[in-house]
Amino acid sequence: MAKKAKVVYVCDHCGYESVKWLGCCPVCNEWNTFAEQKIAPAVKGVMRESPTQSEARSVKEIALHEGERVSLKDDELDLIFGGGIVAGSVILLGGEPGIGKSTLLTQIASIFATHYGRVLYATGEESVKQVRLRAMRLDAERDDFYLLAENNLSVVFENVGKVAPKLLIIDSIQTLYDDALDSISGSVGQIRECTAQLLQLAKREQLTVMIAGHVTKEGVIAGPRLLEHMVDVVMYFEGRRYQDYRILRGVKNRFGSTNEVALLEMTEKGLLPFHNPSALFLAERAAAAPGSAVGAVMEGTRPFLVEFQALVTKTSFGNPRRLATGIEYNRLLLIIAVLEKVLGLALGYQDVYVNVAGGLKIDDPASDLAVAAAVVSSFRNIPLKGNTVLLGEVGLSGELRSVGEAEKRLREGLKFGFKRFMIPSFLYEKRDFTGIDDKAEIIRVSSLREALQHIF
Repeated sequence: MAKKAKVVYVCDHCGYESVKWLGCCPVCNEWNTFAEQKIAPAVKGVMRESPTQSEARSVKEIALHEGERVSLKDDELDLIFGGGIVAGSVILLGGEPGIGKSTLLTQIASIFATHYGRVLYATGEESVKQVRLRAMRLDAERDDFYLLAENNLSVVFENVGKVAPKLLIIDSIQTLYDDALDSISGSVGQIRECTAQLLQLAKREQLTVMIAGHVTKEGVIAGPRLLEHMVDVVMYFEGRRYQDYRILRGVKNRFGSTNEVALLEMTEKGLLPFHNPSALFLAERAAAAPGSAVGAVMEGTRPFLVEFQALVTKTSFGNPRRLATGIEYNRLLLIIAVLEKVLGLALGYQDVYVNVAGGLKIDDPASDLAVAAAVVSSFRNIPLKGNTVLLGEVGLSGELRSVGEAEKRLREGLKFGFKRFMIPSFLYEKRDFTGIDDKAEIIRVSSLREALQHIF
């Protein structure tokens, strides 16, 4: 008598499995995320064949070409991938629908087909005619660029064997399914199993695999978070669909740094590198407007000049609102608390809204002083004195702490015509600003109170 399939319940958010349905996941604390999944019983007495025939080798026997990087012929993309794509890696590209994932994948497919060999683009969301129309618009038609409209994993693997590509593109992982599983495409089990088989294929054949994945309303890859741990590289698209630029941010990279970002401009010819990000973020800034301050933040190895905007207005309700767009919400609460405690500002009856102009997300603590100055400027309705770039991390007692890569930040400000910089005193004593202090005024301050006295 055949055994019945085992039924488990899997959390769509984190992949936690339970023998019974739960309203709230005990791991990620998300509600109504459990979905039923059937698991076929294992057959006793049957030994599973190993998917690969691997042998251990000395590290000195490994040929260097097996792990070499492949350039994408684009400085911005090569930078975020750590110098290029490593052969045999699995790359997950996430982003909202319509933000440009398929466009970027089509461009990468064209680059590979032109310089390195065959590419197989497997799409489960579009027809091959739709993909070709996009390729025509992007001037990406190549003889070694192969298209396949299929969402069955076994059929995709068959075509991999026939085409023998150097790059396999899956668009998207939510549409792919393995017919050995008794669940619909996009479910936790399907996403996890399909990704695992693609990972085995990549390592066995030294085939680079790029996977497109949709994100949820919370901004994370749809499906279990386990998916991010399985792949080698995770990239997220940021930005708004109605803007002309996109930010590609590395979240995970086993072969390079995750601190870099690539700034890309959406054009009729696809996503092109944007080499002057500071000019983009400061293009529409009103210099004499209250509530506006300029800070220099680091994204990886590159400095960006960013405008921080604040709006402080009397609350109409009992509890004042705090809204942070582009900076961490808890960081804004900390800065407001310091302004109330140390400077005595009556912000307890004021709504405070802070925004990073341009849609960039900032987690650099060097932006604290600029955020605090923007809030005070809006509260007092007084613009900042002169075009000043502000640097400094705000401590809980109101002191200003030093930040890294200060020389790069100041040189970026000089390049865009800023002649006045405010930095922590300890930073000036610690760093060598030769060649900068004779071209600009560097104001050294030790506390938030002292900084605001100079600014206003």
